[in-house]
Amino acid sequence: MTALPSTPAEWQSDPDIQRIQKRTVRVLILSQIIGGVGVGAAASMGSLLAESITNSESLAGIARTSSTLGAAVVGLPLALLAIRRGRRGALSLGWAVAALGGIVLVVAAVTSSVVLLVLGMLMFGSGSATNLQSRYAAADLAAPSHRARALSMVVWSTTIGSVLGPNLAGPGAVVARSLSIPSLSGAFVIASVALVIAAIVMAILLRPDPLLEARSRDAAAVAAETGRELEAREPHNLRAILALIAKTPAARFAFVVVILGHTVMGAVMTMTPVHMSMHGASLSLVGLTISAHVLGMFAFSPFVGALADRWGRVQTIVAGQGLFVLSAIFAGLSGGSVVLVTIGLFLLGLGWSFSLVAGSAMLSDSVPTSIRPAVQGTADTSMNIVSAIAAGLSGPILMGWGFGGLNIVAAVLVIPVLLLLPTMRGKRRGDGAVETPDPELIPSDTV
Repeated sequence: MTALPSTPAEWQSDPDIQRIQKRTVRVLILSQIIGGVGVGAAASMGSLLAESITNSESLAGIARTSSTLGAAVVGLPLALLAIRRGRRGALSLGWAVAALGGIVLVVAAVTSSVVLLVLGMLMFGSGSATNLQSRYAAADLAAPSHRARALSMVVWSTTIGSVLGPNLAGPGAVVARSLSIPSLSGAFVIASVALVIAAIVMAILLRPDPLLEARSRDAAAVAAETGRELEAREPHNLRAILALIAKTPAARFAFVVVILGHTVMGAVMTMTPVHMSMHGASLSLVGLTISAHVLGMFAFSPFVGALADRWGRVQTIVAGQGLFVLSAIFAGLSGGSVVLVTIGLFLLGLGWSFSLVAGSAMLSDSVPTSIRPAVQGTADTSMNIVSAIAAGLSGPILMGWGFGGLNIVAAVLVIPVLLLLPTMRGKRRGDGAVETPDPELIPSDTV
């Protein structure tokens, strides 16, 4: 292990870079708001569309499963494309694929095709992957001491789409009548238009490309300090990327934090409506509880980002694990109490925010710019795959052990994070000054 030269961070204080960074964050927020409306449609309308096409309540979950799988499949290829072409090309393509998926879903509704339903939801999952990877683009040009805050602003902007997207049913029905297509498919027409606009915004306005600019500045700074070119070897397959993560303590720690945080959230949140319905809660109360959960996930992310920059990445992550445990206590003991389960779900969302924002910032801190997107994409792909598996297992766990048992299992998932905590000794502040493998010293068998 060797530390990269200190000089590369100095270019981030250049007024021109700071101006570009502010513009980059504004463009990312704009695209997140517009594209997030489209992605949000799948949250509420996808299952309804699947039930309508399959005529089966038990198969309604195929929409969520396909969308999550699509996000997992697309995550790493988008990251590798970012390495070669920059964030602009990768993110605009991601939004465009999701828009095409929305059109396929409209055709699926018209033809009642299950095959097109699955294909459309797989493609629509690209929007979720793009939504997630946009947060990393905000960190490319940010100084380490402001990286979590920049990243958290993009996460926060997701709130708007999460609120507006699920409410497209009414406007979608109007659009559907005018186009003489099934009522539920109208929401995906609106979603596709929003996703196309997001792709155009990204393609036109994200200039200069933040990743390419950061890579260029890093190379120039290293050349000025050492008199040699920065020739980074780029991992080109999953095994190589995972090997690199395993050899970098900070990256390994952040990787586990992001994956398990998302898994805890997904497992409990998926079964909460079922648990509440079993205890006689009305749909409006279920909606209120999920709204509180979404509020915890996104609304406080700027505060969490500032906390991670000021207090430290590791400390913020540990606080997030504490929130997960508190959530498990409140939700697990809730029984038929709407108040307790709502408090638990709010704390669950807040714990996710602490883990995702601080963990993502630490992941960005821990590896060189040239290979950062590959590591980030691998983390996002992994967390979607593991979360999808956990969501699938959460039903049988609920039926076998109850909601309390499900929350106990979720709370146990914080243990691996705590076990890795000693490896962060000396890095507790986690402000970006962490040791990373010099790209030129990455063993040849990992590339």
